[in-house]
Amino acid sequence: MEEQLNILIERYPKLAVCKEDIKKAYGLLEAAYSNGRKLLVCGNGGSASDSEHIVGELMKEFKLKRKVYSDHAAVLKEIDPELGQTLAEHLQGALPAISLTGHSSLQTAYMNDAVPELVFAQQVNGYGKPGDIFLGISTSGNSKNVLYAAVNAKAKGLKVIGLTGAKDNKLMKYADVCIRVPETETYKIQELHLPVYHCLCLMLEEHFFGNK
Repeated sequence: MEEQLNILIERYPKLAVCKEDIKKAYGLLEAAYSNGRKLLVCGNGGSASDSEHIVGELMKEFKLKRKVYSDHAAVLKEIDPELGQTLAEHLQGALPAISLTGHSSLQTAYMNDAVPELVFAQQVNGYGKPGDIFLGISTSGNSKNVLYAAVNAKAKGLKVIGLTGAKDNKLMKYADVCIRVPETETYKIQELHLPVYHCLCLMLEEHFFGNK
């Protein structure tokens, strides 16, 4: 973990102020995944793209190879020798993560029928279980739909991580940890969000798949 954090700070020195919060966020994520939980993540605009990006890094190989466990491979081949062999050779280990930004039919139905700003909160209502993690990405930290989702996540027993800009914000109130990158303009904040979540994903992959 420390190696990846040191590399991050070496490449982006201004993120040194976020180091302890990144470590705390990593600790929450590691604990959740160690206990069979999952990550729910959302944001708007560029942060919606970041949400999908994070899921892509967690749900398949990022930097390391992630072969399925040998006992799972054996069961696959027992069920069907031909199909199971292909599955065993090509499936990759995954850390379960769901982007709440990608379900267009659900989102449009809910926004049309109910209160649009509660769309992420509704998804947390359906997916969230105690011990899961909710990651809200908001450059301002004040996006209403992210705040509603964070409140519902807390109510359902999820841990909440915020990823925002430098200014004090409302998401901090609900977050167990809020990583506030040291920028105030939207595009500059987004430019620092990416290396932060890449670092988190690298640390998680290293922990769960580094010795497999």
